[in-house]
Amino acid sequence: MSARMTRQALVVLVLLGLAGCSLFRFGQRAPWRDEVERQCLSSGLVKVTDYTEPMREIDGPGGCGMQQPFRISALAEGSVGLKSRAVLACPMLPALDRWLIEVVQPAARLYYGQELAGVNVGSYACRNQNNATFGTKSEHSYGNAADIMSFALADGHIIPVEKGWRGMQADQNFLREAFIGSCRYFSTVLGPGSDMFHYNHFHLDLARHQNGRVICKPIIKFEPRVTPDMIRKPSGPRPLQPMQEQEDQSEEYEDASHPPSAPNGTQQVMRTGNGAPTSLQQSPPAGWGAASPQAPSFTPIPPLPPVTGSPSSMPLPPVRPPRLGGIY
Repeated sequence: MSARMTRQALVVLVLLGLAGCSLFRFGQRAPWRDEVERQCLSSGLVKVTDYTEPMREIDGPGGCGMQQPFRISALAEGSVGLKSRAVLACPMLPALDRWLIEVVQPAARLYYGQELAGVNVGSYACRNQNNATFGTKSEHSYGNAADIMSFALADGHIIPVEKGWRGMQADQNFLREAFIGSCRYFSTVLGPGSDMFHYNHFHLDLARHQNGRVICKPIIKFEPRVTPDMIRKPSGPRPLQPMQEQEDQSEEYEDASHPPSAPNGTQQVMRTGNGAPTSLQQSPPAGWGAASPQAPSFTPIPPLPPVTGSPSSMPLPPVRPPRLGGIY
């Protein structure tokens, strides 16, 4: 009797396992994701450059992937290099560019007297939210999210989110400026203090929430000082630097729980009480890639095939005032 029950239990487990694998493999992306991606591509906001390379479609398990992924080595018109290449869908690129140009770069000049040279970004990974075994797919599964682990200034100073959030005053002010400002460009923003999973990075995504709600957590007391008159057009791509490769973006990227320290050989810069440097070294930190200074050749992106049915007309995500609260 015991052997028979054991065999029956094994059969049930095998059937459940096959059903689970089938559901995971053949799940589909929500239709709005392809619609928004198609609209972004046809808008012309994203162009092929030396630092923005189109890739083949990613068709991962459970609906993971995107129609036209891009491999990115720099953002903000090539002026901000990435620690390692990122893979993102089209809608995230204009949002990240605007945030960096209109918020983060002015904040770097305001609090450090420096240009922003690089960011350490996590991108596409086919997984559930918070790496859970079961549950809702993360926006990273669709190239619709970016994790910001650290920033690099032109003098080589690295500002890790984990240490800087409660670090020296200039780092605290800079990171809070960047955090609060991001809530105008993304529909989900999570940072240190929001939960146990985001203590060391900013999570930014363009998920659709009910009634157009924007989730921006934690709620912090900070008065932003960046104003529109501080925004400058990027001066152009920075010189190409060696980069860390992420060959297989379908696998989970390293979460950089220990943000990178300043590169070897970086000039030490004395700072005043408010964090401003007393001497400047205007070269990108070694290992933080950016594009070649030559004028990039712009190539049109091949159009995607039309989507059958009657797609809803959904504009690209606008800059929006944050409405705080909600559960991620």
